[in-house]
Amino acid sequence: MLRMIDQIRASKLPSNMMQFAARGALSVSADESLEILVHLARHNKVFGELARMTLAGWDEKNSLAAAANPHTPKDVLHYLVSPENLRPKLLPALLENPSVPEPELCRVAQSGSADLIAVLLKSPRVRSTRSLLESLRSNPYLKANDAATVKALLEGPSNPTAIPMPLAAPPAALAATPTSATSIPEHSAPSPIPAAVAGAASPAPAADPAESQVSEEDVPEEAVAAYLAEHAAEIVAEEGKPFQPIGGIMDLLGADYFPVSAVQDFPADEPVAAVSPSSGGSAVGAKAALAPQPHDPPKRENTVQKINRLDVKGRIQLALKGNKEERSILIRDGTKVVAFAVLEAPKLSDGEVEKFALQKNVLEAVLRQIPLKRRFMKNYNVVRNLVSNPRTPLDLSLGLMKHLLAQDLKNISANKEVSETVRSLAGKMFRQKTEAANKK
Repeated sequence: MLRMIDQIRASKLPSNMMQFAARGALSVSADESLEILVHLARHNKVFGELARMTLAGWDEKNSLAAAANPHTPKDVLHYLVSPENLRPKLLPALLENPSVPEPELCRVAQSGSADLIAVLLKSPRVRSTRSLLESLRSNPYLKANDAATVKALLEGPSNPTAIPMPLAAPPAALAATPTSATSIPEHSAPSPIPAAVAGAASPAPAADPAESQVSEEDVPEEAVAAYLAEHAAEIVAEEGKPFQPIGGIMDLLGADYFPVSAVQDFPADEPVAAVSPSSGGSAVGAKAALAPQPHDPPKRENTVQKINRLDVKGRIQLALKGNKEERSILIRDGTKVVAFAVLEAPKLSDGEVEKFALQKNVLEAVLRQIPLKRRFMKNYNVVRNLVSNPRTPLDLSLGLMKHLLAQDLKNISANKEVSETVRSLAGKMFRQKTEAANKK
């Protein structure tokens, strides 16, 4: 007899039973019920959202048992450890579970909040695994004292269980030199290789050429002061709130984000000549040749790290005075008063607003704020994108739909991502407009 999970995978259960399954109400064991919920959450478009809500409130004791059990199905462990689903109380068990792959834990180490970092640093597995420590060092939420701890662990005696993070290929002249990742000074001058990797941490569109000629000083201080004064009460209420992007930091960095710390930094002015065959190819010679000079430029930080060290008021000022890349990140700030400041930026272009209107990882309040600006509502693409965005509140989508052309109404009526109500009304309005056009 097929297990219930196998029947669900084969789509052999009726709709009412599938709804029971998505609520975790089937008469099966806790382990199988958890496996069913994860399958629905990941693969079922009809009951997936209900299954995800059920999983978010799933019994903590059963969840802990599954997180710690090496025999738990890989799909379940993958779901539990994913940054977007991770429950902090499950992290210690997941960290020590040998069935949880190291790359999955690296994603948590790269993107975890300050609370998760504290848990990670207590884990024997993390403290003894080089790739996890390297990922943790690239976390923009890492505080100075924790960074010192990570550095000490990386520079300490090598652990036989540690697995080094893959490094970028060194120049040919250095290929035969058996230098370790820690033998390269971390303050070496940046080269084109790490610069390319650093760019991956900021996936936002590049600044327009015209905008690159406009400095922050071109934005009047009066505009900044006026916004700060108008929202003084909200700023005080949100004081001390860190930058937390909607959708999570890994969504912001990208799934393929590779930490800058994992790439060797070779001095730009003497990349190969400093280490030659005449030096004997020794690790000591390489280390001495690449030693940082007194006037070496400081290690660069990416845009996310820059934003992360700012308080609410600093992020507001950057939203109003910053460039296109910074605005594209700050619009996702979970602090409403910061995200709203982006929409008030003097240099904000219509093209940027069109993209904001289509984003699913912004506050609903931001999507409601866009139509309140007459300038934005004169742009047809903004209106169409808002209606097409499944995150746009239903009442707003229905109110804007009357402004759409017939072809766009037809497209929205077939868009499975938006709600059934929006699709139905779009289809009805498309037929009405088509009939009216035919009568003429």
